[in-house]
Amino acid sequence: MTSAEGFFAPVPTHHAEVGTGSVPEPVEGPYTPILGVLVYVLSPDRRQVLLIHRVGRPDDQHLGKYNGLGGKVEPLEDVAAAARREVLEEAGVDMTALRLRGTVSWPGFGTGGEDWFGFIFVGEVDPDVTLTANHEGALTWQPLDRLLAFDLPLWEGDRYFLPLVFDEAVTQFHGVLPYSDGRPVSWAVTLL
Repeated sequence: MTSAEGFFAPVPTHHAEVGTGSVPEPVEGPYTPILGVLVYVLSPDRRQVLLIHRVGRPDDQHLGKYNGLGGKVEPLEDVAAAARREVLEEAGVDMTALRLRGTVSWPGFGTGGEDWFGFIFVGEVDPDVTLTANHEGALTWQPLDRLLAFDLPLWEGDRYFLPLVFDEAVTQFHGVLPYSDGRPVSWAVTLL
C-alpha cells in the first residue's frame, strides 16, 4: 500500500434540477467570477448565528433578506483576510475563530447576471462585544434552528448549501448553483 492509499476517501457528488429556468450557457473563454466571502458567525454555544437583515438600502439586490456577513474579495487579499475584514466592517468586531466550510459557484447570480464564486466560512467572535449596525441593515442573533428551518426570508438557493455549512459530518463542500432571472435552476455539490 502506498502512502496515499487509504488516505483519500471516495468523493460523493449530488446533482439536482431545482428551478424552472434554464442553466445559463457557458461563455467562451475563462470563467472569471466575482470572488466573495460569506461568513456565518456562531455564538459560543453554537445555537445562534449572527445575520444581517438587509433593509438599509432600497436598491439592494438582497433587500428584505437575511444573510451572513460578507462581500467581495479585494485585490492582494486572501479569502481568510477578506472574511475577517468583512466581519469587522459589517459588525465592528474581530473574529476569534474562522473555518472554511466550502465554496459555491453562482453563475448568473448578480444583478446584471454576473457570476459569483463564494468562499463560505463559519466563525466566532468574543461573546461580550457590542455589535454595531451598518448601512446595509440590522445585525441580529437568530437561532440556528430557525435559519436551518428556513423560517426567515432567505435566498431561495440557500436551502441547498446552508445545511452543509453547519453539518459537522461534512469536512468541506464545493457546489455549483446557477441562477437565471433571480432563481436557482440547478444544484451540484461535491462533498469532501
